[in-house]
Amino acid sequence: MGSATREALVAAKDALASVAVKNSLATGAELLEAGRVLGGSAQLRSALADPAAAAKDKTAIVGSVFSSLSASARTVLSAVVSARWSNADDLLAGIEEIGIRAIAKSAPAKLAIEGELFAFGGTVSSDSELELAVGSKLGSAESKSVLIHDLLKGKASEQAVVIIDQLVQQPRGRRIGELISTAADIVANEAGQSVATITTATPLHAAQLERLRAGLTKNYGRELNLNVRLDPSLIGGVRVQIGDEVIDGSVSTKLNDLRIQLAG
Repeated sequence: MGSATREALVAAKDALASVAVKNSLATGAELLEAGRVLGGSAQLRSALADPAAAAKDKTAIVGSVFSSLSASARTVLSAVVSARWSNADDLLAGIEEIGIRAIAKSAPAKLAIEGELFAFGGTVSSDSELELAVGSKLGSAESKSVLIHDLLKGKASEQAVVIIDQLVQQPRGRRIGELISTAADIVANEAGQSVATITTATPLHAAQLERLRAGLTKNYGRELNLNVRLDPSLIGGVRVQIGDEVIDGSVSTKLNDLRIQLAG
């Protein structure tokens, strides 16, 4: 991520925080839809990502092209596109992140959107046909959207459905695991938390998970939501990933390290 994009993302978050949104779920959904429109138009994307273009001209484009959006969505979108992004891809990613953050704001306190996202990711990864259906470049965005709504109807919150619908319609070259992980990190961050992905060879007991959560929370100084995955290839031990940091205590990694040492 370039410095321009980092600054633009801060400005975009500030814009979202400053707007009085009565229905942030609807606003977030509108922002995601706007991002999909931009993703489908190279000309429009180029115009709004042009660092040389004046902010007032970009705002005018938003007012013209996205006149059907609510006032709050247009205000936030105008602020997002008026910032200077490193490139057009970063602009799309920024719109998606702000849209997901708006949706996360609408969630009731006890709703764990991250858990729903990870549950969907686990379901997809365990079903090769479903993974192909939602991840194939050959399927249309519309057909994938219909599939997602059919699969999750009555089984997931409206917030999770809107986010997942966005991820499968506009993957931007990302695989489902990366899509889910990125979205979950954004949702957790909006709530002042982080996601710790715990990978083990065999299931952990509830007491073990709670001890692990408590220890990681103490070490990192913030609340962590656990995403638990099983991977028999680890043989034993635990691998923990929080953001870009990986703590690997798996047996497979230790054996691999030993092989490297012996080979040297």
